[in-house]
Amino acid sequence: MKYVFVVQGEGRGHFTQALAMKDMLVGQGHKVLAVLVGKSSTRELPVFFTNKIGVPVYTFDSPNFLPTPKGRQPNILKSALKNILSFPRFVRSIFFIKKKIDQYSPDFVINFYELMTGLTYFFTSPQSRMICIGHQYMFLHKKFIFPKSSFLSLFFLRFFTRLTCLGAIKKLALSFYDAGDDIENGIRVVPPLLRQEVFKARISSGDYIHGYMLNNGYVEDLQSWHRQHPKEKLHFFWDKRNVSDLLCESPNFCLHKIDDTLFLKYMSGCKAYATTAGFESVCEAMFMGKPILMVPTHIEQTCNAFDAQRIGAGVVADYFNLNILLDFLPQYKYDTSFKRWVESSELLFLRHITDVAADDVFKYSKPAFV
Repeated sequence: MKYVFVVQGEGRGHFTQALAMKDMLVGQGHKVLAVLVGKSSTRELPVFFTNKIGVPVYTFDSPNFLPTPKGRQPNILKSALKNILSFPRFVRSIFFIKKKIDQYSPDFVINFYELMTGLTYFFTSPQSRMICIGHQYMFLHKKFIFPKSSFLSLFFLRFFTRLTCLGAIKKLALSFYDAGDDIENGIRVVPPLLRQEVFKARISSGDYIHGYMLNNGYVEDLQSWHRQHPKEKLHFFWDKRNVSDLLCESPNFCLHKIDDTLFLKYMSGCKAYATTAGFESVCEAMFMGKPILMVPTHIEQTCNAFDAQRIGAGVVADYFNLNILLDFLPQYKYDTSFKRWVESSELLFLRHITDVAADDVFKYSKPAFV
């Protein structure tokens, strides 16, 4: 079988998922021909991804959130206005994706939650069949429990998610736990997609807190906290442009430019992990048995954090108050059932990905306004 990946370029998780999926498919004798990435003016394409993926990578314009001037939570109004004004570029993206799919003629397109792919299938109907993968498809599962939030926020989250999978023959929902398939809504529940480096990591409990910030403005929280706790060791990662690979605010507080090998090294040796609640790194921390502080920046991450907290993986906060994390450490209990669930991933994915014809195929239908 031949595949083309389309990856949403917002955050680190979709890139690591694509790398894990490529290794899994190639290991079974399949081919990944190319990767298309929805690019953002506010983020760089991670070097670790382009170095490791080993196939041509093409970028196209895709809608994205704009951070506030302080680089914290996204500015919804400005983001919406910018994306509306960028509509002509997005139309070009649809035809670009269609052109690349036709050029490579894969058996399947695997879409990692990229909106423009769903719109491409809706408006241009490529011949290659599409499989969608993402933890966000759990939001369409009838048993998923949502946090208390505004009706409109949840409505638009679910609506956006439906748009990403227009025309998909299968929707694979990455989940912290086995929630069972939702046949009625066409959702197959699968374990998180973690790379082999995670499985091979040498896990220990060091004397520092590891972390990742999706938006760079949160560094002010950390600076403020560290001034009050200068003896606490912090190693945080960010993707800020035009900064050195290592920036140390003090001997005990260092900021690293995102490097995935180094990121996993610090993850495997930390005593706890603090993050803006991206699904992938939360899963890596859970697999390694690290207590987690989650600081959501938008509604999707709020759902991630609520779901992880519900199963005892960590605690949630409005900002990087590491006291909350340190207070949680004595209460934390490592749940080995998550590790077993993740270790079943290859068997389940290969059944769904490589044997689509023998499985129930969910036909395309226009999104319901739910």
